[in-house]
Amino acid sequence: MTVPVMILCGGMGTRLREETEYRPKPMVEIGGRPILWHIMKLYGHAGHDRFVLCLGYKANMIKRFFLDYRPMVADFSIDIGPKGREIELHDLETATEHWNVTCADTGLHAMTGARVRKALKYIDGDTFCLTYGDGLSDVDLPKLIAFHKAHGRVGTLTAVKVASRFGELGLDGEGKVRTFAEKPVDGGNWINGGFFVFDRKRLEAYLPDGDDVVFERGPLEAMAADGELVAYEHEGFWFAMDTYREWQMLEDLWNGGKAPWSTWVKR
Repeated sequence: MTVPVMILCGGMGTRLREETEYRPKPMVEIGGRPILWHIMKLYGHAGHDRFVLCLGYKANMIKRFFLDYRPMVADFSIDIGPKGREIELHDLETATEHWNVTCADTGLHAMTGARVRKALKYIDGDTFCLTYGDGLSDVDLPKLIAFHKAHGRVGTLTAVKVASRFGELGLDGEGKVRTFAEKPVDGGNWINGGFFVFDRKRLEAYLPDGDDVVFERGPLEAMAADGELVAYEHEGFWFAMDTYREWQMLEDLWNGGKAPWSTWVKR
């Protein structure tokens, strides 16, 4: 079953200032394509081809990308003359997407909850997906949506575990190191990895007016308190691009042919 997908694309991405000074973070490229494109390909590959993009910071760059989508992702020849311009597209197999994309300008300074509330009017149907414009995963979307429907709650989030960025020390209380683990990958706490599924109508009750509504605080906390939020545990690949170092790791995975999220790529 296909459902619409809302993607949060409006933040300023201040911790990736090397790139986001010039472009919105969803437009930072992995392998020559915006990370937003990679996220949409993940959903599109699962049959979900209707997108609502919640725009804010440098919104026009994202709008322009989709207005000129075919020439942006394919080779082309252009004849510029007195009658205007004529474009001939080449290599169209590189631009086979059939997406319906709504670009919703939700405000420069709006917080995540406000962006979701403002863009809900573009969501049709009872169920929709929501995720962040800077996170990649190989989450099984059909299983995630089936999990949501089976539990009958307002919302489902994808819970993930991530490797520690630092070595962990086991101390004996007197300053001696009992154990040392360099960036262990096992254990740790579950965190919110995005890749949500929501009941549209019931979600509205958790979204008050105001641009200062942070989705991860008031709305999600209230859903959890009401027993209306469940977690789909995903133990596969998940990665959020928040810093230049993390961008480089994703770029290396893609260029090395080892990108776990790229399920649509025939290698």
